[in-house]
Amino acid sequence: MNRRERVETDAPWAMSVGYSRAIRVDDRIWVSGTAAVGDDGRIVATGDAHAQAKRCIEIILAALAELGAGPEHVVRTRTYIRHASLWADVGRAHGEVFADIRPATTMVVTEFIDADMLVEIEAEAVL
Repeated sequence: MNRRERVETDAPWAMSVGYSRAIRVDDRIWVSGTAAVGDDGRIVATGDAHAQAKRCIEIILAALAELGAGPEHVVRTRTYIRHASLWADVGRAHGEVFADIRPATTMVVTEFIDADMLVEIEAEAVL
């Protein structure tokens, strides 16, 4: 039988949508799309894509740590940005953590459910 663990999230829409911050099944971990939320549940660093990306990654790394993983276990990231013009700032924040790890990655331009969100990042890891 597969061992399943999860990390909960305090995001206001988590219960209505029905999701967790991260799920671990055996040696694999999936981290949900992660926005730059503060402890109060509000988007932080409004207008600063680099700072928002750093916050997203901080939350992702904390979820991974809860499940026994670190950045070195990340094999894939997906990054969603509000405007194509933000790619370099967001990419720089990604590179500050993952430059040597070099996971497979994708960056997509999209809309978000909160007008203050500039970036959302998800990750997959293998232990």
